[in-house]
Amino acid sequence: MSVSIDISGLRTERITCAVSPLAELGMALHALGEPGHHPSLRGWSAGVSSCLDPCLADRISEADFLWRTTFSDVFLPFAGLPGREAAPGGTLAEELDQLDKLTDRQFVDAALEFTCGYPDSHPGPDVLSDPAARRRALDLAAARGPHQVAFTHRLLDEPPAVRGWLRRLLEECDEAFFADVWARLRPELAADVRHKKELLKHRGLADALASVSRAVDLDEQGTRITVDKFADGHTTTGSGGLAMVPTSLGRPHLMVLHRYGWQPVLHYPVAAEALTTRASVDQLTRRMEALAHPVRIRLCRYLARGAYTTGELADSHGMTAPEISRHLTVLKKAGLLTTQRRGRYVLHQLDLTTVARLGGDFIENVLR
Repeated sequence: MSVSIDISGLRTERITCAVSPLAELGMALHALGEPGHHPSLRGWSAGVSSCLDPCLADRISEADFLWRTTFSDVFLPFAGLPGREAAPGGTLAEELDQLDKLTDRQFVDAALEFTCGYPDSHPGPDVLSDPAARRRALDLAAARGPHQVAFTHRLLDEPPAVRGWLRRLLEECDEAFFADVWARLRPELAADVRHKKELLKHRGLADALASVSRAVDLDEQGTRITVDKFADGHTTTGSGGLAMVPTSLGRPHLMVLHRYGWQPVLHYPVAAEALTTRASVDQLTRRMEALAHPVRIRLCRYLARGAYTTGELADSHGMTAPEISRHLTVLKKAGLLTTQRRGRYVLHQLDLTTVARLGGDFIENVLR
């Protein structure tokens, strides 16, 4: 199984290497929604989630199917612009402007990718005007839950309103947490882009692709790129170009945009992970002290198996919510918990990746 890109006749000058703040914001939202995919980012995810305004957290939860199980092409809107050789905007605002330039049909098809999976080799039915396609979209959304059904209804009935709603949401995410993250990550991503450009210029596309991943291969004729993935797909650059966009937060995901009529994009992870940190001696001491209390050990037995609210833990341990909250605070300050906000509820879970560094005996006991 693989995704292939036919690049017959593609000239080097039509290969774009660039950073994308909008794509990285999408990856940040994915890491928040699926911390299990990114163990090294759990501390960062927990910190961001615990500080989010509840109203913003609710709206993020409402739209999380755009980035949680699939990464919607709406985060790479430059690829859908006419000419099929545009580049990402230099700022998030510029890329949101690019998103506004997509047609309603382009936006809706990309947004419905989480459930509908339209063919990438031909246009497919117009879900905005074809009754059968509309029914299919709603039926498939129903299998994903009430949030997806409600969103799909809104999307099909009022695409401009949903587009405006999504833009405001992304702008609020930028203000709440992403601007600081982007300031830290941009130099690393820009350095990778410079490296890819140097490889393209002096050693050619094969070496540039080899530096992306061992899963990416260029055939001997130099006319087809193959990406080894548990998926099948095919696209072509045609008279357009090819874009290569690095991600730091998206590691280990290697993705290929292969939507019909859009510019092909390789969205690949860089080697370094800028938000990871090693525990200091003081932090290690706090972790050991946090685990020395018998109540906190019992809490860890619960939190190792799943995520629970403070109220649930209080009920199961015969304690008051404030008492449980104080113990959770100690564990959280020690960096042993991850926290996710789901609507109005905050769920806590033991960070097994962090705890694993303290020794296998502890994990064996809490999971026994």
